[in-house]
Order: sequence, then C-alpha cells, then structure tokens
Amino acid sequence: MTIDVERRDGIAIVTLNRPETKNAITHEMRRQLWEAFDEIALDPAVRAVVLTGAGGDFCSGMDVGNMGVGGINGSLDRMHTLHRIARSIYHLKKPTIAAIPGVCVGVAWAYALCCDIVLVSERAKFAQIFRNIGLSPDGGSVWLLRQHVGAMRAKEIAYSGRMVRADEAVQLGLALEKVDGDRLMERALELAHSLASGPTVALGLAKRQFDLAASSSFDQFLDMEYTMQPIASRTDDHHEGLAAFKEKRPPAFKGA
Repeated sequence: MTIDVERRDGIAIVTLNRPETKNAITHEMRRQLWEAFDEIALDPAVRAVVLTGAGGDFCSGMDVGNMGVGGINGSLDRMHTLHRIARSIYHLKKPTIAAIPGVCVGVAWAYALCCDIVLVSERAKFAQIFRNIGLSPDGGSVWLLRQHVGAMRAKEIAYSGRMVRADEAVQLGLALEKVDGDRLMERALELAHSLASGPTVALGLAKRQFDLAASSSFDQFLDMEYTMQPIASRTDDHHEGLAAFKEKRPPAFKGA
C-alpha cells in the first residue's frame, strides 16, 4: 500500500507513503486516495482528517513516469482521477487538515488547499511546477489559489513556477501556521482532536456555507443558508450544546 489510513480517537490520518520519490502519486495511489476519502466520508466514527506525507515531505506531485501513456484518452482518464481526488477531499463534510513537512508541488498543492486548514513546518515549500514541463495547472490549482490570494498573485505564482516557502505561505494566507518540524504532526493532531470533538453536522454545514460564499451573491447565500440552521437544530449535538450551556459545563458532542 502506498496510501496509509490510520483511525484513532475520531481522526483519520491519511499518509502518502512513497518516501523514496517524495511521495509522488502513481496510478495505483490515485485510486487508493479517492477510495480512502470516500470511505472516510461514510464512516461516522471519523470526525476529522489529517492528510500528510511520509519521510519528511508531503508530495512531489504526479509520478511523471506514466505521463503521456495512452494518448488523449489516457490523459483524459488521468484528469478524471485527479479531479475525483480533489472533489473527494474538498467536499468532505468533515474538517480536514493538511500537515506539510517539506516538498508540496504540482497537484499535491491543490490537494493541500482542498483541505480546510494547512499547517507547515519550516522546511515546507510549494510550487506550481506545471510550467516547467509545459503543462497548464491541474487539480483545481488555479481556482484554489485565486480563492486564497486573488487573481494577480495567483497568476504570478502559477506563471513563474517559483517556490513559495513556509513563511511566505503563512503571510499570503496559504497556510495557517508554521510549526517546528518535530511538532508538526503533534500540532495537527491537537487541532484535529479539537475539531473531532465538535458538533460534526454543524461543522459540515458551516463548511458548505464557505463553499457557497465563494460563488454566490449575498441574497443567494442567504437563500441557501435558510435551511441549514434548522437542520442543525434537530441534531443530538444541538440539544447537548443547549443542555451544557444551561448547566454551565463543557458540551460532550457525539457527532450526530
């Protein structure tokens, strides 16, 4: 297996595990990665996810060994699987954290930005390297970058293919925090535990609201928001939250 999934205390840790290639994603890994997130989506015991890489790096992008194989149909199939992965991460109705220990380039950067929160070590470095091999970006990279930093800065990053290192990533809002490398997973799991102990349905609805806010007018957003809180108000977690507030104690949410 080149995608490892570990479940512990309501958290799924998904690890790209091919360190000899800086975790470059093979054809086999593509399927494993989207299947992992599809299974997590349907597992009520998982209430938060950490996505990371083994061996001190996140991912060096797609393994270029099979690029161009199969002609145009092979390329279209490749794009289909890349997009399926991006959608499975981005649309997961549970909080997601990308923990980036080192190299994160190409489509891997898109997958990191599909997560809700990005944490980086001091060694982290990102790049849209597509220009270096004569390709346009994939995995939703341009859309995701534009959402985070605006069109002009996104263009500069994509057109140049330059490295964006940890401090700049935090400064630009492409990462939330820089953490010492030996504490990166500790911090990611600490944050994941906090999110996993929250009201999972309500957080999933809030996540959907952020999606809608990026592509709708204010009135359209309010129309779509209209039913969300009433849905959350029917959950056990809402009733527990109210009881805890009245009893002046911390709530014990169950994710239902």
